[in-house]
Amino acid sequence: MMGFDPFSMFSIFSMIFPVFFLVVFGIIAFSLFKGVKQWNFNNKQPVLTVSSKVVSKRTHVRRNAHNHNNHVHSTTSTKYYVTFEVESGDRMELHVSGNEFGHLAEGDYGKLTFQGTRYLGFDRWKDQ
Repeated sequence: MMGFDPFSMFSIFSMIFPVFFLVVFGIIAFSLFKGVKQWNFNNKQPVLTVSSKVVSKRTHVRRNAHNHNNHVHSTTSTKYYVTFEVESGDRMELHVSGNEFGHLAEGDYGKLTFQGTRYLGFDRWKDQ
């Protein structure tokens, strides 16, 4: 007669755990590689300053819930993005700090300074 074998659960766990560990490690390694690649790409690009207009702004809010000693703690993080339109009509969306996001308004004209995908600054024109 076949019955429940409690040791079979351990053998299943011993097979699943390494796979789960490798998947998580792979995701972390891929994210790290992607970040270093983007950083290196930006460093190789020239610093450009072009006339541009702020055409839109957006935020991305991420909520994280953490369970610690049966107490759920919730944290949020916000990323800020601004879309600029340059004289040629091309648009680019750049990640900016919260402080910069607050100082920029849709419709602002000025000189955008950037390096690859890295936002470096925006100097508004006084008479627009």
